[in-house]
Amino acid sequence: MKPDSQETSPASVLVVDDIPDNSAMLAMHVQRLGHKTAVAGSGIEALKSMRAASFDLVLLDVMMPEMNGHEVLEQIRLDPTLMNVPVVMVSAVTEIDSMARSIRLGAEDYLFKPINAILLRARIDACLEKKRLRDSEKEHLRQLEIERANVDRLLLRLYPRPVIDRLKRGESLIADAYDDVTILFADIHDFSRIAGANPPTEVVRLLNQVFTAFDKLAEERGIEKIKTVGDAYFAACGLPGTNPNHASAIADLALHMQREVTQLDSPLHEPITLRIGIHTGPVVAGVIGAAKGAFDLWGATVKIASHMETSSIVGGIQVSEATYDQLREAYVFEKRGAFYLRGEGEINTYLLKGERRELD
Repeated sequence: MKPDSQETSPASVLVVDDIPDNSAMLAMHVQRLGHKTAVAGSGIEALKSMRAASFDLVLLDVMMPEMNGHEVLEQIRLDPTLMNVPVVMVSAVTEIDSMARSIRLGAEDYLFKPINAILLRARIDACLEKKRLRDSEKEHLRQLEIERANVDRLLLRLYPRPVIDRLKRGESLIADAYDDVTILFADIHDFSRIAGANPPTEVVRLLNQVFTAFDKLAEERGIEKIKTVGDAYFAACGLPGTNPNHASAIADLALHMQREVTQLDSPLHEPITLRIGIHTGPVVAGVIGAAKGAFDLWGATVKIASHMETSSIVGGIQVSEATYDQLREAYVFEKRGAFYLRGEGEINTYLLKGERRELD
């Protein structure tokens, strides 16, 4: 006999009854509707079957020895892996109390024996449609979570986490002053010549390789990359959500950046060297722009850090006296001298050589 035409997609249905003739008859009715069936002869066997395979619906007899249908249903609803499987109770018991208890325990519906084929089909179709809608909603929510996570990852490339949280709360003007932040600028030496002497794709590949490595080093130390401009890398530490030991974190980053470029397998087959400058002081930080908002830092600290980089030696890490004062106990320096910077006066500078514990 051909299965009846069906309004729902073929499903996997578990039939639970301790009397083989009853389970066989019920399974036959379900198969005529075009669904696949499995049979369990007891409540314990039903739970084992459900934990071993996935079912779209359970038709569960109430009156069974050892573990009755209500006890099985209670176990199903307590199991996080099974709790969302729809269950229809099947019984010759017609008392209202049995029906009410089934509903309280989470049954989708209740069928009386002997089974009426028309009612069985209606119950199965209704339960499977509810399950389909629930599954569709869960999948939709899962996709939303994936998209939200992707958006957060993209935002983290543009803004610090605290700034993202404030933007999500609807703040339109974000600007803060910070008293003690350490700034790093790093620049590839002789980059103009390198860019002019090589194909654009190779130059971009080099920058991507270098900056990706720097991003990883910065993230590992709780340092915020602010932006890249050409071949210049601008990072800061001491902002909310970043490492509170900002000066030492930036110093460690600078030392590892210098080591990283010496080990770099450059696509241009020529050595890459850096000039790095570091300064510590107050900054103003905020988000500017509407269509393409950007997080940035301003103030004399940024200006001085940039000057530390441009006036540094090739392959060197030049720091200001303000940074030196925070690091001199743990790091080794070489005094370089003083530079005059318009608007700031003379600034004493030092070359960072390494950690004392590594060099001693």
